[in-house]
Amino acid sequence: MNKIRNFCIIAHIDHGKSTIADRMMEITGTVSKREMKTQLLDSMELEREKGITIKLAPVTMNWKGYTLNLIDTPGHVDFSYEVSRSLQAVEMAVLVVDATQGIQAQTLANVYLALEQDLNIIPVINKIDLPAADVPGVSAQIVNLLGCSEDDIIKVSGKTGENVDKILDAVIETEPVSFSSGLEFLSTSYAGFVSTRALIFDSYFDDYRGVVLYIRVFEGEILKNSEILMMATETKGLALEVGVLTPKMTPRESLKSGEIGYIVTNLKTTREAKVGDTVTLAKGLTIDKEKHKIFDAHGKVFEPLPGYKNVLPFVYAGFFPVSNDQYKELKEAIEKLSLSDSALQYAPENSPVLGFGLRIGFLGLLHMDIIKERLEREFGLDLIITNPSTNYEVLLNNGEEIEIKSASELPDMTGVAEIREPWVKGEIIVPREMIGNVLNLINEKRGLQTNLSYIEERAVIDFEAPMANLLTDFYDQLKSVTSGYASFNYELNGYKPEDLVRIDFLVAGQKMDALSVMAHKSEADAIGREVTKKLKEVIPRQNFEVALQAAVGARIIARETIGAYRKDVLVKIHTGDRDRKAKLLEKQKRGKARMKRFGKIDIPPEAFTVMLKKN
Repeated sequence: MNKIRNFCIIAHIDHGKSTIADRMMEITGTVSKREMKTQLLDSMELEREKGITIKLAPVTMNWKGYTLNLIDTPGHVDFSYEVSRSLQAVEMAVLVVDATQGIQAQTLANVYLALEQDLNIIPVINKIDLPAADVPGVSAQIVNLLGCSEDDIIKVSGKTGENVDKILDAVIETEPVSFSSGLEFLSTSYAGFVSTRALIFDSYFDDYRGVVLYIRVFEGEILKNSEILMMATETKGLALEVGVLTPKMTPRESLKSGEIGYIVTNLKTTREAKVGDTVTLAKGLTIDKEKHKIFDAHGKVFEPLPGYKNVLPFVYAGFFPVSNDQYKELKEAIEKLSLSDSALQYAPENSPVLGFGLRIGFLGLLHMDIIKERLEREFGLDLIITNPSTNYEVLLNNGEEIEIKSASELPDMTGVAEIREPWVKGEIIVPREMIGNVLNLINEKRGLQTNLSYIEERAVIDFEAPMANLLTDFYDQLKSVTSGYASFNYELNGYKPEDLVRIDFLVAGQKMDALSVMAHKSEADAIGREVTKKLKEVIPRQNFEVALQAAVGARIIARETIGAYRKDVLVKIHTGDRDRKAKLLEKQKRGKARMKRFGKIDIPPEAFTVMLKKN
């Protein structure tokens, strides 16, 4: 244990975590120069294409006689649950701050997460080689935030590798806390029986090998081919292979206390081995299925590790296959993705227009976008996605409380006493001269500023706002009004009762449930007008006139009309007979009226995400 150091790299998005991890693997000789490529730990095609880290990635390195286990983490707010999982598996965190941008919103959020876990923080300033680097200014910000001395801050360049070896030395010199995140439990060592506990911090399904677990061993030892037990699901399995990641899988005979590695199991689904579960050795343990308790060889209750809080999604969207034949494939694909993504939750949904699909919960719009692209690329699915919405709590007149995940689930308003919508607590970091622009934007979104503080030349604006108003284009508008200088972080802050209504959209008199949205009564008319205008742009013209309407209950609040195609029925008449012309035009008029009653309109997929369409 004294020769093992477990640490992760945390930072705001694009501050250079993955690049520093690349240099560390190069310096320690973990990866040869021939195998080296940029963002080596970002193995997913989407990660490399977008230049962001989506999944946490562990790697084991050797440096000066020590074993260093590094976990590279994502920086985007939508994947902060990946960061919190990583922090629980390590004893220290390397905090990276960009020398040109300074402390950003996600930097603060990650620092708070690390402090909650009682981790040692090693401050690092990256990108010191850039001409725009302000090392003294950023150093002052870090000293102000962490209360450390300037000598504790390591100034590096991940691109050139300058001083990256000093980070490795600092990791070795920093004494690890005995167990991260205050994991305090009694060691149950008896004659012939030593307890084994390991935390699953990630898992995925391999088509050829089955379920692979990424674990941190806190107590005991897990040997190859030993029988293991997942304590939460009470599932037994075999450790077919154990080893470490360098970053490719490197088998070993065992994983011991303090080590981070992987287990290849014989399990068929990761539902049997959930992220946050405790892995132990099945030998000598008895499962009481009725009491859901596990007893050791001496009849004492065998306690699992604390694990993780359940992550609750707050953005929901309907995913429907273009062809109903693909519904089964969509369900299987989402099941596979949810195996390694604990924040992904789904339930079947049926729409009269779109057929069978799934209502899927996400942590944010980027999370939704990544899942959509993975479904289309990795599983070859052709999808229609409905407007993203959040969940609402509805109090009925009879005192019953229900939760709805889309506007179409809202019961008849005569039976509704109160609708509560989710609010978020947000934090925006922005240059001082742009405070006014940001406060105006917050007010436009029905938000409330709660606090204003300063870090050197930057202002930290704390605010509260309804989640639904931040869903679509708030981040884009924020970047626009601050010339790209603002950074934004948020978390859910409970539910508040508001005067909310459901806006329905009718296409040619037919109500489209998949297009319905919830909105504040004061904003309903403006949203109705905006969405009907956008629908007019995306729904193709027909041979008959199509009415697009927005309605709250029985009241029509907005209307747009898509004009009919006009076929020139007089083109073949070479005479000036007015009666004949009038007869043909009248016949065409009757035909269009009949088509208007019976004609079917093919709604294109982009109509269902019209709320995301930028002006």
